[in-house]
Amino acid sequence: MYLKNNTQTLLVIALVWPEPASTAAGVRMLQLLEVFKKKGYSITIASAASKSDFSADVVSLGYQTADIKMNDGSFDVFVAELKPDVVLFDRFLTEEQFGWRVAENCPNALRILDTEDLHSLRHVREQCFKKDILFTTDAWLADDKTKREIASMYRCDLSLIISSYELELLTGVIKIDKSLLLLLPFMVDEIRNETNWKTFEERKDFIFIGGGKHAPNIDAIKCLKTDIWPLLHKQLPNAKLHVYGAYLPQQILEMNNHAAGFLVHGRAENVDDVMSTAKVCLAPIRFGAGIKGKLISAMQNGTPSVTTTIGAEGMHGILDWNGYIENDHTTFVAAAVRLYTLKDTWQQSQDQGKTLINTLYVKTSLERVFLEKIANLQQSITTHRTQNFTGALLQHQTMTATKFMGKWIEEKNRG
Repeated sequence: MYLKNNTQTLLVIALVWPEPASTAAGVRMLQLLEVFKKKGYSITIASAASKSDFSADVVSLGYQTADIKMNDGSFDVFVAELKPDVVLFDRFLTEEQFGWRVAENCPNALRILDTEDLHSLRHVREQCFKKDILFTTDAWLADDKTKREIASMYRCDLSLIISSYELELLTGVIKIDKSLLLLLPFMVDEIRNETNWKTFEERKDFIFIGGGKHAPNIDAIKCLKTDIWPLLHKQLPNAKLHVYGAYLPQQILEMNNHAAGFLVHGRAENVDDVMSTAKVCLAPIRFGAGIKGKLISAMQNGTPSVTTTIGAEGMHGILDWNGYIENDHTTFVAAAVRLYTLKDTWQQSQDQGKTLINTLYVKTSLERVFLEKIANLQQSITTHRTQNFTGALLQHQTMTATKFMGKWIEEKNRG
């Protein structure tokens, strides 16, 4: 509907420049970009953040880049000249900042929110965990961040939801119309030739991997160090636990203890290399949201895992897990020992991981569903927006506090 010279334009407004070697969010972003690239889109990635030494070289991948400013009218000029057909907001914070500017300057552009995970859910769960109180959906509904995130979803034409649990939460509790949502988990290659995997006998040790800027990962490492590994190491004294993660804080780096077999390595140069040689992945995630990149990576590399209910949440549907799901420390350790010592159990878990990937995460089928959804929305965008009355209400001038706050800051900076 909005074709320009038979080539459509995608603008990605990134919260940070993608770091696929550091975060699952970076991996996710490159997967989304690849979908649009295959479809022939001209792609521009814009961000107000600074690049790091580990930011992906997106230019070499064929993408254009742009530095943008928050609360600045220069973005209006930029987006009006670009005239994107599709705008992808990387997490709700970028939609809050730039969404109204896109709507004003490019009203025909399809607006898509990639939630990554429900940040409000992760936030409220963390608060409940720290206060040692039970998480409830009522606590989630009452939080201001939840209201902001849900409002962002309504203002967009489509929100990408990474977890089936989160989709059920949004449709069942909030009652968001399903036409505004699309379940789109990580998109990976089908596992066809698992004979390349190292065998049970060729592997050794346990592994945990997770970035240090993510609070659930830091908590999981502390849980491993103080509660799980002492029990596990006592039963398997020759085994070691290898902890990997970008941006690990000093308090975690100082946990490194060769005598106890607790080895903190920091950033992994290649996640597949370290995951494929480990025998079991441990992920005692006690709060968080979304689906866990480390557990997808474990399945891709034929590495069974032990995790928690929250760790596996929204990742396996009715299918058997790639190992065990345990919340109690004692049963968690017992499950890890079984996987580590019993070959048949380990191989069965590995097979279950393969089934999970090939059933729920194969990119060819997920890409097709995503592109079909975009095409259908572009053909019926006027009707779609008319039916999304709550979204129209939130775009109304009396509801756009973010817009006018941005304009006030812009004028203040100009003065």
